[in-house]
Amino acid sequence: MVVSADVRDVAGMSEGTGEGSDDLFTVAVEQFTIAADVIGLEDDLRGVMSHCQRELTVHFPVEMDDGSVKVFAGHRVQHNSGPGPTKGGIRFHQSVTLSEVKALAMWMTWKCAVVGLPFGGAKGGVQVDPKLLSQAELQNLTRRYTAEIQPFIGPTVDIPAPDVNTNPQVMAWLMDTYSMNVGYSVPGVTTGKPLVLGGSAGRSEATGRGCVFGIEEAARHLGIPLVGSRTVVQGFGNAGSVAARLMAEDGSKVVAVSDSRGGTYNPAGLDLDAVARHKERTGSVAKFSGGDTISNSELLVLDCEILIPAAMEGQITEDNAHDVKARIIAEAANGPTSPEADRLLYERGVVVVPDILANAGGVTVSYFEWVQALQAFPWSEQQVNERLREIMRRSFAEVAGTAETYGVHLRTAALVRAIERVAEISRLRGIYP
Repeated sequence: MVVSADVRDVAGMSEGTGEGSDDLFTVAVEQFTIAADVIGLEDDLRGVMSHCQRELTVHFPVEMDDGSVKVFAGHRVQHNSGPGPTKGGIRFHQSVTLSEVKALAMWMTWKCAVVGLPFGGAKGGVQVDPKLLSQAELQNLTRRYTAEIQPFIGPTVDIPAPDVNTNPQVMAWLMDTYSMNVGYSVPGVTTGKPLVLGGSAGRSEATGRGCVFGIEEAARHLGIPLVGSRTVVQGFGNAGSVAARLMAEDGSKVVAVSDSRGGTYNPAGLDLDAVARHKERTGSVAKFSGGDTISNSELLVLDCEILIPAAMEGQITEDNAHDVKARIIAEAANGPTSPEADRLLYERGVVVVPDILANAGGVTVSYFEWVQALQAFPWSEQQVNERLREIMRRSFAEVAGTAETYGVHLRTAALVRAIERVAEISRLRGIYP
């Protein structure tokens, strides 16, 4: 069975909690509009940037182990190719919708722009529960989906990456399928690959590490010492577990973690190595003997200084924002906070390091991987981490400065910086023909 290479081994966590995926693109456009109003963006560019450039939906057959054939639906959306090739993950999840993929593609554009990467945003997904597939069926599905979207991807066109329930092995199958169809090896067609196939050192930890770099900058900006602070992490997959470990290394007590089956809480601090062993043995952090059982909704409102939503969309809403006690929320997941919750948290003085900044470490190191593939010249993990830290520090400082200039919260400030950059590119390039 596939094991997610990203945070979100939290399949189903979004069901019944917050924004449904069918509303997600509306949320993304609403966030865009708020930021566009701040800078007085002209109507023509609003029209261009509030729509996705290309939306591909495919229905494709897959042969199952018992010889039967099932038809699956998949999507690949490219939001804006003005800044360069589009970039974004592929998720395998039963709740994937076109609206969700469109929203995630738009957010990828802003995420790349806010940290200054030469990419536009894209996203892809297949509506499937991969936990119900064998490894052979998963490979068949990946290869057929790749063949269906192949005319729209490529190392200078659109570069996929892992996301929910996809991992380096899935990216290896995607790269091989693409390469076999063009007749030669193309490592740059995807990122998040195994190291031996041209993956980057430090890529597997990049999202969680970049999130912690963002937390360090936010804590420094607010004068909050990390040593002795309390951290809560929703979602103990790749990004969540890495962020938890790195926060502990910074001297913070990680008091609670969770996944789709529930969470565990210990106010004295969790033994993260023991939690990881328990999850490897049982498939979940729930029922860990070193902590008390806690639900995902209870976890979000625990007493803590740092809250890291590293799960699915729509977790913090106007219904629970009043009860959130964290001073810093760092969004390792995409879209965990609704616009109404953003406003309420801002009014209460809670600092939200938004997803397009907080989890940009993944796409930043994906960019490093892409560069290494084009140059056929690998970098050391130390080089990768140092360059990631430099970009995250610079980007946070720029976003914080924009927030002070306009008197807005960090999400709007990050969007303002991103939209200004993409708008400038659009003005300079003009409209063809």
